[in-house]
Amino acid sequence: MDKVGFDSEKYLKLQSEKILERIDEFGGKLYIEFGGKLFDDFHAARVLPGFAPDNKIKMLTKLKDRAEIVIVINSNDIAKNKVRADLGITYDQDVLRLIDVFRSYGLFVGSIVLSQYSVENESAKAFGERLKKAGVKVYHHYHIKGYPHNVPLIVSDEGYSKNEYIETSRDLIIITAPGPGSGKMATCLSQLYHEHKRGHKVGYAKYETFPVWNLPLKHMVNLAYEAATADLNDVNMIDPWHLAAYGKQAVNYNRDVEIFPVLNAIFEQIMGKSPYQSPTDMGVNMAGYAISDDDVCVEASRQEIIRRYFSALAKERRNGLSSNESDKIALIMEGNNISVTDRKVVVAANEEEKRRNCPAAAIELHDGTIITGKTNDLFGCSSSMILNALKHLAGIDKEVDLIGKSSIVPIQDLKIKYLGSKNPRLHIDEMLIALSSSAERDENAQKAIEQLPKLKGCEVHTTVLLAHNDEKFYRKLGVNLTSNPVFKDKNHAH
Repeated sequence: MDKVGFDSEKYLKLQSEKILERIDEFGGKLYIEFGGKLFDDFHAARVLPGFAPDNKIKMLTKLKDRAEIVIVINSNDIAKNKVRADLGITYDQDVLRLIDVFRSYGLFVGSIVLSQYSVENESAKAFGERLKKAGVKVYHHYHIKGYPHNVPLIVSDEGYSKNEYIETSRDLIIITAPGPGSGKMATCLSQLYHEHKRGHKVGYAKYETFPVWNLPLKHMVNLAYEAATADLNDVNMIDPWHLAAYGKQAVNYNRDVEIFPVLNAIFEQIMGKSPYQSPTDMGVNMAGYAISDDDVCVEASRQEIIRRYFSALAKERRNGLSSNESDKIALIMEGNNISVTDRKVVVAANEEEKRRNCPAAAIELHDGTIITGKTNDLFGCSSSMILNALKHLAGIDKEVDLIGKSSIVPIQDLKIKYLGSKNPRLHIDEMLIALSSSAERDENAQKAIEQLPKLKGCEVHTTVLLAHNDEKFYRKLGVNLTSNPVFKDKNHAH
């Protein structure tokens, strides 16, 4: 049984209370910038076992009568077809997905902001028209020369005044985006400027789950966040402004600390006086107060750091990148006595490959059992391993054939003769389709298929980099995958 280290119910209660308290402090409308993912927050779920991936959105449903969501997307990301690596979809597609998901929870999506907009950007213009035809309000915010350091220009008719004022109707305005660099903070500050010009009482707050401000700087949960953002050059640090103002240590990250003097100056220009003494003051995150078992969260975070290390190695290998990202994570590992061999499936998969002299995979089930699989004439190592795991979970002897060779050969022929594939072995999705076909006449195959949900949240390691459709299927299964940064053949035929 998986161990729990985080109390989600306590978190939902504390978090919603804190946000309402912040609204009351300003006595009017609160613009709250949501960092990270509003739902599908799998990083938080991995490092804080017990944290549900949709905790944040559940919390917002408690406030849905007061909340309005504004989604910001950088127009340049639309033009570049920027892709969310975790979902494999472009940022503009993700905006449409976010609208549907928020509405499915009963949350009100008020509008979309196209930041960094220019009339020459045909892609952004077309996306805006598409949204308008779907009945969604669209606003345009523009590039401001000298942003964010030229405060007098920014807070002027040549700065924020050029941005369109976003009409809102609730007192809790959630500013979110499909990914980093979208312009969430700039949108919040622009709105503060426009609201104050109209004589409205408004405030700004920031909601970032990580780093957890009231955990120690080198707590493993915060180090896992540093590993997760190694590609962004983020570094956790003690908030010097908070220490100077209150004599207390609080953890923040370099970008917020560096930008705080500028933010303070902007607040003073807009509001006459800054409401905050430190970047930590701006935050409303209560996650640190809901940790129920620190040891569980520490071990989960150690495992996440190892996963991030393998992910960086794979990205660098596939794209021919320098080792900057993996080197940073390696330093975190070395400084905290973390080894890749602390991940059990890494050891099991590598041993299986050595024993069989072919690519191998290993999965750790929720009861700690480790099942392996190897590449053979019919299946890739992942397909073999998952089939073996399903047999184990269903109590079926591993020697029992659930898919007849007569069912597999026609699929292989189709792949080679008609689909131009160089790899005849069945990928995970192809293996499961063949297994489903067998289930019509074989009770054991049906029992095996019924075990699939039990793989969610399991750990997997493969000794070679996988085809993208296998990686995508692991994501669908909710499995935590790592791979050695090795191509399965010299031709990189993936």
